[in-house]
Amino acid sequence: MKIILLKDVAKLGRKYEVKDVSDGHALNFLVPRGLVEVATPSALKRVEMLKKTEEEKKKIQEDLLLKNLEDLKGVTIEMSEKANDKGHLFAGIHKEELAPAIKKQTRLEILPEHIEMDKPIKEVGEHEVTVKIQEKSVKFKVIVTAS
Repeated sequence: MKIILLKDVAKLGRKYEVKDVSDGHALNFLVPRGLVEVATPSALKRVEMLKKTEEEKKKIQEDLLLKNLEDLKGVTIEMSEKANDKGHLFAGIHKEELAPAIKKQTRLEILPEHIEMDKPIKEVGEHEVTVKIQEKSVKFKVIVTAS
């Protein structure tokens, strides 16, 4: 049975992809949970339009971010997290936690996928993080203090 994914589904695919799955899996698991829709010609057209508008919206957002990326240069983001006596954080700071902190402190909405970090921040102190949008990248500092 051909289906259209309405959300990212682990081990199956990403949003708006058309996949072929067994009838039982689609009708008993995926459709009742609202994860997929049966791929009819009208549904395919509608999803194609949704996909285009979402891509256009993302492109506009990236262009706006590119213009505002220079504002992030030299900025210091401060975060306070729980840590032990040695300065090790109980929970590392990932891209997903850093993006809202950037938005709150600079009013720039950076998506987690634009933040480049090799590994999560796991220690108190000063860290350098890069934001890369298309071919342009900017570095800024993140200061983590123990709370």
